[in-house]
Amino acid sequence: MSAPTTPGRLLTDPRLSDPDAFYEALIEMHRDLTEAASALVNAKLVLLLANHIGDLDVLREAMALARQDVPVSSGA
Repeated sequence: MSAPTTPGRLLTDPRLSDPDAFYEALIEMHRDLTEAASALVNAKLVLLLANHIGDLDVLREAMALARQDVPVSSGA
């Protein structure tokens, strides 16, 4: 049984029953796509999942965590 959701709190404990199957499905989603099409599919997936989550505080926490330790571009 999964942990109950807490509004405004990002759940980061492992929750996927089969993470390898999820990873395989994610890779399969990108199979035979161009780099641009792959980026578009990723963006659509993010928006669909964000809509499913529906809690802006949780989404902001997830965005901050995802961006953590990612180098900033020094280009124009």
